[in-house]
Amino acid sequence: MINAFSFNVYSQQTLTSGDQKYANYAFIDAIKTYERVAKKGYKSEEMFKKLANSYYFNADYRSAAKWYGELYAISDKQDSEYDYRYAQCLKSIGQTKKANTILEKLHLRDKNDNRGIFFKEEKNYIKKINANSGRYNIKDAGTNSKYSDYGSFVVADKLYFASAKDTGNFVKNKHQWTDEYFTRLYVATIDSTGKKEPKIKKVDITSNSKFNESSAIITKDGKTAYFTGNDYNNSKAEKGKGKKKITLLKIYQATIVNEKWTDIKELPFNSNSYSTAHPALSPDEKTLFFVSDRPGTLGQSDIFKVSIEDNGLFGQVKNLGPTINTEGRESYPFISNENEIYFASDGHPGLGGFDVFVGKLEPDYTVCFIQNIGSDINSANDDFAYVIDTASRKGYFSSNKDGGKGSDDIYSFVETKKLEPEREELNGYVMDSETALLIPGAIVKLYDKDMVLKNTVVADSTANYSFFVEAGESYKVRVEMPDYFTKEQKVKIEKQNKKKEFAIYLDRAKCKMIVGDDLGKCFGVKMIYFDLDKSEIKNDEVIDLEKILDVLNQHPTMKLEIRSHTDSRHTHEYNQELSDKRAKSTLNWFIKNGIAPERLTARGFGETQLLNKCSDGVKCTEEEHQVNRRSEFIIKDL
Repeated sequence: MINAFSFNVYSQQTLTSGDQKYANYAFIDAIKTYERVAKKGYKSEEMFKKLANSYYFNADYRSAAKWYGELYAISDKQDSEYDYRYAQCLKSIGQTKKANTILEKLHLRDKNDNRGIFFKEEKNYIKKINANSGRYNIKDAGTNSKYSDYGSFVVADKLYFASAKDTGNFVKNKHQWTDEYFTRLYVATIDSTGKKEPKIKKVDITSNSKFNESSAIITKDGKTAYFTGNDYNNSKAEKGKGKKKITLLKIYQATIVNEKWTDIKELPFNSNSYSTAHPALSPDEKTLFFVSDRPGTLGQSDIFKVSIEDNGLFGQVKNLGPTINTEGRESYPFISNENEIYFASDGHPGLGGFDVFVGKLEPDYTVCFIQNIGSDINSANDDFAYVIDTASRKGYFSSNKDGGKGSDDIYSFVETKKLEPEREELNGYVMDSETALLIPGAIVKLYDKDMVLKNTVVADSTANYSFFVEAGESYKVRVEMPDYFTKEQKVKIEKQNKKKEFAIYLDRAKCKMIVGDDLGKCFGVKMIYFDLDKSEIKNDEVIDLEKILDVLNQHPTMKLEIRSHTDSRHTHEYNQELSDKRAKSTLNWFIKNGIAPERLTARGFGETQLLNKCSDGVKCTEEEHQVNRRSEFIIKDL
C-alpha cells in the first residue's frame, strides 16, 4: 500500500546506523538495528519512538504497540500524535479500554484535536460500528499474490489494481522500507459468473518508471486514465538533502489507445515538496478528488478536490474541510453515483489502523453524516480503497487483515443491506412575530457548529422549511426575508427525536405606521417593563425607549399616547395609581430627551387590560404577572 504521508513528520538526526536508515526510510533495516540495541537493555525515548514508528508505518500494529508501550513506560507525557498512534495500535490488538484511556488524555491535553473531539462525542463508537456490521458477503477477489495487492477500480468486466508481485523483469526493484517490489498496475478480466479465475496481465504503460504505480481510475469513455506514481520519466520528486530523501507521490494523466497508456503527463498541482495521490472522479467527471499533505492540510494527509474545466484545465485546489479531514490520515477517496464519499481514515473512531468510512457529499462539497461502515469490512489492521457499484451493490476493498495471502489483499463483496445515515429531520415554520402570520418565500440557511453552510431552502407556500441533520449535532438556522430583520437561532439535534419542529419568528424591519397602532409592536420594540411596585424605568429597558425616541425624531409631527398597565396584585386603586406614575415616568423620559410635551399624552390603565388569566385570586408565576406590567405607544396622529 502506497502511503507516503506519514514519512515526513519527524526530523531525525543521522547519528548512528539505525538513525541513518530511519531518516532514509529504510525501515526494515532500521528495525533490526534498533531491536538489537534494545535487546542489550538500552532505553531511549528517541529510539523507542523510531522503533515503534517503523512498525506503525509498516502497519504491524502489534509490534508497534509493544514499543510505544516501552516509550510510555519511560514517560507518558508524549505529544498528541503519539497518543493517537498508541491508541490505534492498542485497539488493533483488542485493548480497547486502555486505548480509550489514552484518547481521553489526548482530548484533555489538546481540546482542539479533532480526533479527541470525535472520540469524546462518540464514546459509544464500538456500539455504532457493531450496529453497522453484518451487511456484507466477502470473499477473496481471486487476484491476490503473496506480495502486496491493493487499490481497485472497475470498468465493465475489467478490474485494475496495483501489485508488488514479481513481473519477471531482469531488474527487480525493491522498496527498502517495506522490503517488497515496487508496485505496477495490472488488469484482471472478471468472469461475472465467478466460475473462472480472473485473467491477469500487466497494464501497458509507456514509461521509464523505476518506482511505484498505483490507484488508477479511468473515465467512462475509456479514453483517459489518472493514476498515482513517482519518479516518472526519471523526474526527481525528492525532498531533503544528502542521505535524507523522501520519494514523493504524484498524480499522472494518460491517454488510452488500443489498451496502451500513452502521452503520460503530470497534473499541474503536483509538487516536488509534498505528495499528491489516490485520484477519484465525481459521477459527472467534472471534479477530481485526491489526497495530499500539501500546505493547508489539517492532518498528516487530507482529501482535496479540484474542478476539471471544459478545456481540460484544472481549477483551484480546495480542502474538503474539518468534517471529513482530521489530524490523522485520510486517504483513498471514492465517490459513488449517489454522491456518497467512501474513504479510509485513522482519525475518525475506528477499530485500529485505517478503517473505511462513508459520508454524504453535499452540493458545496462539504461532507456530513460520516459513519464507520462496520466490522465486515473493517478490522484491527488497515482496510482501505473501497469501491462500489451502487446498482448491483457489488464492489472491492483492500486490507492487510489476518488470513490473507500477502501483506495487502483485494477482497470482493456484495452489500446485502445499504447503510442509511443516522439523521434526523429538522423542520418548522417561519412566522411574523407580531401577527403570527406565515411568511412563505423566506430564505432558510442551515450552518453547522463551525458556521459552515450545510444547506439552503426556501420556505414553501405554507411557510414550512425542512432539513436532514445529523443526530447529536448543534446547528444554527438563519432566516432572511425582505422587510424583516435577519434572524439566527441555535438548535441542538437530540438523538432519536426523528423529527424536530423549530418555529422561527421574524421581526419586521419595515412596517406601515397607522393611527391607532402600537408603535412598539410595529417596530419590534418590546414592551417597557417595570419592577414590581416601582414606577422607575429599568436601565435595561432604556434601549427600547431609544428606538421609540428615534422614530419620534424622524417623524416630527407624530403624536403618541403612552399607556401603562399593571398586574392584578394589590388593590384596584393602588394599581391604577401605580400605572399613572409609570406612564408619566415614561412621558417625562421622552421630554427630558427632547420631545415636545404637546406631542405626548400619558395614561394609566391599572389592571383593567390584562393579557392573560392572571386576575385576582388566580395563582400565577412571576413571569406570567410580569407580562401584564407594560407600556404601549399608541399612534394618535401622523
